[in-house]
Amino acid sequence: MNVRTILATKGTHVVTVRPEQTIREAVRLLVQHNIGALVVVNEAGQPVGIISERDIVRAAARYEDRDICTMRVEEIMTKDLITGTPQDDVHSVAHTMTERRIRHLPIMEGGKLAGIVSIGDVLKAQRDLYQGEVDTLQTQIMADKEE
Repeated sequence: MNVRTILATKGTHVVTVRPEQTIREAVRLLVQHNIGALVVVNEAGQPVGIISERDIVRAAARYEDRDICTMRVEEIMTKDLITGTPQDDVHSVAHTMTERRIRHLPIMEGGKLAGIVSIGDVLKAQRDLYQGEVDTLQTQIMADKEE
């Protein structure tokens, strides 16, 4: 199973934010869409980073003497963006996300943002795959018992 399968189910829409927007605007988007991260894109729509709830909480602790809500997204976003492709195997994506300790992976195709998957999306896809295998095995066992 690959990432394209996940995107076919969940969709390819990605909520984005611009680097010059404020943290307050980013928080509003996170709450409005009930999501945990926003891909930060430049004027050309190219990803330049990602900002998550975790980034915001860490900034609140780090900059306790500042009003982080008025800070710009680019001041606290994660700039070293790790991305995947629709062709990536779900198992390798799960491994990358676990090892790199990331919860959201923007998906790129042809130089463009093609979607985003969360660790929850990956785990659900793996669970569904395993459940399909269990169902197949149970069917085979029941057929063998009837013979």
